[in-house]
Amino acid sequence: MRALHLVLPTAMLAYAASACSDDPFGFDRWEANPDTVLLYSLARPELNLSSAFDFVVRQPVRVERAGSTGNWDVAVDTEGGQLVLIAPGALGIPSEARVTELTNTMFDEATQAPRDTAAYTSTRGLPLRTTSVYVFRTRRAREPIFGQSCTFYGKLQPLVLDPVAGTVEFVFDANTSLAGCNNRDLVPPR
Repeated sequence: MRALHLVLPTAMLAYAASACSDDPFGFDRWEANPDTVLLYSLARPELNLSSAFDFVVRQPVRVERAGSTGNWDVAVDTEGGQLVLIAPGALGIPSEARVTELTNTMFDEATQAPRDTAAYTSTRGLPLRTTSVYVFRTRRAREPIFGQSCTFYGKLQPLVLDPVAGTVEFVFDANTSLAGCNNRDLVPPR
């Protein structure tokens, strides 16, 4: 029985290692899956509007909802009449989530997240512009195959900004597969 305890972890490590290369089991397969979402500014007077987004499970989050604290990666707020993108740290919520702006960049042009961790912010709002791509690093989450703790990278680009209504519609994509664990690639391998 003792040998079985050694064989299973070894086999799991072999599968995980194969996920980093040409994986015959499909763990490293990621296909682009861009989608759009509409979020509302935290500054709007109504409660329970979707103001944040969870890129790990790809769904909007109502920040005021019980249990939502720490379960989202970016939110939309208003500063000086302009819509801004914030990470949880800007609201005092401890999180690994960070965001940075790539100015004068189109969605398809952003292929890799910046390596320099100083390029990302967790505490200040980044003004939203349709001419920029925003690269984010998610909060720490479990990848779906082996449950390994990871951060994931992705990108978003605003399509429609309405500061008066306090809304933003953006396109986004992220690799939250096993191969995306701590991987800065923003597009699938060819």
